[in-house]
Amino acid sequence: MQPKSENVVWNHSLVKPGERRALLGHGAVTLWFTGLSGSGKSTLCNAVEKRLVELGAIAYVLDGDNVRVGLCADLGFEPADRSENIRRVGQVARLFNDAGVIVLTAFISPYRSDRSSAREILPAGQFVEVFVDTPLEVCEQRDVKGLYARARAGEIPEFTGISAPYEPPEAAEIRLPAGERDVDWCVERVIEYLRQTDVLAS
Repeated sequence: MQPKSENVVWNHSLVKPGERRALLGHGAVTLWFTGLSGSGKSTLCNAVEKRLVELGAIAYVLDGDNVRVGLCADLGFEPADRSENIRRVGQVARLFNDAGVIVLTAFISPYRSDRSSAREILPAGQFVEVFVDTPLEVCEQRDVKGLYARARAGEIPEFTGISAPYEPPEAAEIRLPAGERDVDWCVERVIEYLRQTDVLAS
């Protein structure tokens, strides 16, 4: 999306990315967790964030519900609103990454086109798609809020996986089989990837 004013341009900091890395001790990247409601995205994001901080990294989770409390409080769950939600989060992630922060996002982000658009917002190599691959039946079993039951009863419209589609990633950088593996295994898989790609020191 282009700014409405033609006089708006990106302001480049006098502090270079390499200087921020030297100060913080790690690179900047956005880990974009995607998956069905109840797949474990928020649980894994929070666990990875905690592990990163234990390793001395600056990391922050942009959680789907937290973002909708303020930044995206004006948006619903229709396709156009979902797209705008993801666009805003992508822009916030870009700013955090520019500051040298490792960003983790926990969003269903059901449409491939929206995730692709978020990838395009960020500098090359800084968008890492993390597919929390948990089967629908497992997500329903975990659903302590009863959202899936309400969706199947027609009480919640546009519910992903029931009355609205979920388009799984075709080539995610990281796939976490969260229905088969525990949280610790998934966390270490993400940390391993960050070390292999030199975001974190080996």
